[in-house]
Parts: sequence; structure tokens; C-alpha cells
Amino acid sequence: MIEVSNLRKYFGSVKAVDGVSFSAHDGKITGLLGPNGAGKSTTLRILYTAFRPDAGTALIDKLDVTVDKLAVRSSIGVLTHGAGIYERLTARENIRYFGELHGMSGKELSLRIDELAELLDMSDFIGRRAKGFSQGQKTKVALARALVHNPKNVLLDEPTNGLDIMATRGLREVIQRLKSAGHCVLFSSHVMQEVAALCDEIVIIANGTVAASGSPEALRNDTGEQNLEDAFVKAIGSEEGLI
Repeated sequence: MIEVSNLRKYFGSVKAVDGVSFSAHDGKITGLLGPNGAGKSTTLRILYTAFRPDAGTALIDKLDVTVDKLAVRSSIGVLTHGAGIYERLTARENIRYFGELHGMSGKELSLRIDELAELLDMSDFIGRRAKGFSQGQKTKVALARALVHNPKNVLLDEPTNGLDIMATRGLREVIQRLKSAGHCVLFSSHVMQEVAALCDEIVIIANGTVAASGSPEALRNDTGEQNLEDAFVKAIGSEEGLI
């Protein structure tokens, strides 16, 4: 479970995150929805300990991200926006390296890599060097690295960015399986269709603050709109950044 309370992060005079609070629960998919530059990625970076907040608290399974950094990193799997992979290594070697960083080895690690290769439909390129991989193949390798240690909490920053239709469908299926297995899944997006297709809970962020939150049905009811896109526009008070 992820709990965020009054989180703030400033870059000079820019208030990237300005008092964000929300919870993301196990066995549910929670989406951070908002226009580009709303503060979604900054919030995620605080959660996976890349940024230190200026104020507020963020807890992952009751661990404070500013105090228990190593423990937090062990309990999360992260797919960052535009995550790079080592092109001179094969897909299997990329995943194995991250597994070893998490203390895995031997048969346990090999079996886990095989399991992920099947889950993510990577069998046809798992033994190939990553140089020349398509964006979809790179994303699958990066996601497998994030999941290799079977983390309870999974953080995804715009996971379908740059993917084609089939790769996007495949990734959505994987996210649904993570939910079914009881994982806490939190991901950012500015794509309405993606959030509508996946999320149990939605946190709408605009200008660094939470403009609205709740289930898709609750957001529609609260705004008096029939569809989620109109509810989003009403919540942020603008059509800027809507896709």
C-alpha cells in the first residue's frame, strides 16, 4: 500500500508538487491522471526515492521513502518514463543483472526470468542483444527488470508511451494480472482511454495539486458528467493537455 500526505516538491519558484495526498491500495490499480507537467512524474520519483520531498510524507508498506530508502527500493518495482536498457546485453542478461542486485541467484533467478519471458511474450527475443530492439521490446525488458524480484508495489510512469496497439494491449493485460495477484499498481498517464480501461481509483493532478480523486463512477457522479473525459475536463477546469 502507498500512502501520500501533503507532499511538496519545488524547483526554485516552480511548485512541481504542491500538497498532494492520496492512497493506493493492494489489489487495485490507481492512476495518476493529468495534463503534461501536472506533477505526476515528480510524485512518482519521490515515491521511488529519486527525489527527496521538500515537505510531507510518503509511505510504502508503512516505510518512509526518506528514512527507509533501501527497504523501500526492495519493496517496489519501477518502470520509469523512457527507461534505458543495456544494449550490449541480451534481454535475459538485463533482467538477470537486476535480479542479482536484489540478491537473487541460481535456479531461482533463472526460473523467474523464464516466468517473466512467458508472461510478457518475450520468448522470441529473450536471448538476443538489446541493440536494435523495438520500443515495445525495450519496454518489456524494462518491465521484466522491475518485476524480477516480485515486488508488492509496482510504479509505472507512462508505461504505454511509444508503444503500438498490440504492445499496449499486452501491457494492459500484464497490469491486470498484477492486480489479480494482489499487487498495488500505481501508474501515471495523460491518456484518458488508458486510465478508463485500467483503473479502479483515479487521482487527477493539475498544477501540482489533487483536483479530484475517486473511482471512475464517483468522479462522474461528483462532476455531474456522463463520461470520464468530461469529468476530467471539469475537474481541472481546462481542456489544456487533454488527449
